[in-house]
Amino acid sequence: MVNSGPCGTPAETRDFMTDTPAAPRSFAALRHPGARAYLIGTALAMNADAVEHVISYLIIWEKFQSPTLGGFAVVAHWLPFLFFSIHAGALADRLDPRRVIQAAMLLFMAVSAAWGLLFMTDTLQMWHAVILLIVHGLAGALWAPASQLLIHDIVGREQLQSGVRLLATSRTLGIVLGPAVGGGLLLLVGPVWGIFINILIYVPLTMWLIRAPYGPAFRTGAEAVAATGRRAIKGFSDIAATLRTVSGNRIIMPMTLVVGVAAMMVGNAHQPQMPEFALDLGSNGSGLLYSILLAANAAGALAAGLILETRSLLPARRNTVFILVILWCFAMGGFALTSDIRVAMVLLFAAGFLDLSYNSMAQTLVQLNAAPEIRGRVVGLYVMAAFGLRAVSGITVGMAGSLIGIHMSLALSAGIVLILVTGLITRTYLAAPHPAA
Repeated sequence: MVNSGPCGTPAETRDFMTDTPAAPRSFAALRHPGARAYLIGTALAMNADAVEHVISYLIIWEKFQSPTLGGFAVVAHWLPFLFFSIHAGALADRLDPRRVIQAAMLLFMAVSAAWGLLFMTDTLQMWHAVILLIVHGLAGALWAPASQLLIHDIVGREQLQSGVRLLATSRTLGIVLGPAVGGGLLLLVGPVWGIFINILIYVPLTMWLIRAPYGPAFRTGAEAVAATGRRAIKGFSDIAATLRTVSGNRIIMPMTLVVGVAAMMVGNAHQPQMPEFALDLGSNGSGLLYSILLAANAAGALAAGLILETRSLLPARRNTVFILVILWCFAMGGFALTSDIRVAMVLLFAAGFLDLSYNSMAQTLVQLNAAPEIRGRVVGLYVMAAFGLRAVSGITVGMAGSLIGIHMSLALSAGIVLILVTGLITRTYLAAPHPAA
């Protein structure tokens, strides 16, 4: 299927700048009704997600102190994204992204409650952590494609880049606040009541979605027509069909592949290992430096969203995505090798800035070039690559770190991403040369 663009130009061959308004306005997506409430609710839900990770990762590390376990935690958490993201995207297409998101929020709440009970009874075992991380990952796999479809419904095609970037910024805001809120809860009430209190942070988004006037029932025009023909994926043959449909798209596939490579080799596998990085950088074991390092990474992403939106910078273009990923590789590799806490914080900040920039840009390009009738599946494919392949990073960074050291495993993984992305760029331009974007 070929998605036609302006003047009938096929999506596979047109310059993607035609999908971006010539003169975008700062924070354009916020001018749409419901955008503010949705973004605030998303920020809160992401904060709850981050708080859960801060508390659970720290307890897991203190109890088991194993890089291998940390790496396996990453694998267990992200596997649902790898296997179910396309199904989740199709489900959001066929049913209603609002209800899919609500189901995800209820799963998140259940996982937090289970952590709390295990902490309270001091009965946490390895298999408990694995199961809870898998269920948490399943909730995330449900949430991610549906959240992207809903922002499209709220802001429309013309302001999609602003919407995607602000959605990523709101999620990052939650991550930025996560270490502070999680650390505060640990200090004030301890891990047990901290994780129980965290359940309440998921509630606002869940409640707002009950009556939010978006989703299939509110679509008009071509979007409404496309929605009538959608059906949920019945098997892996449908996944293969989705892949065949977009395999020749010169925008969707390169963007999906480049974020997939970055996720597969590095992803966020350094975060469960951050207590060890913090110790090597001079931590006294209080957890303060651990939280600061996590916050520096997230603060960079938050700054990217705010600065780029304020100045209307970096319109969505494929070449720019490639450049940003390459710079991100250098930032992550530098962080892995430095022994200076100040340099580490600067590089983590830069990595966060670049991460949000290239991911939001790639996501925008994928949505703009996906046919309406399969948008959920295509977004699910992107989510599978951007998040699901992070399961592999638990091996490349975490488990490999137990053999060669966590610093060297992260540096080598970043170097491999650089090599693979360079190869992808070369292959992309040799296979389909076109005027420079």
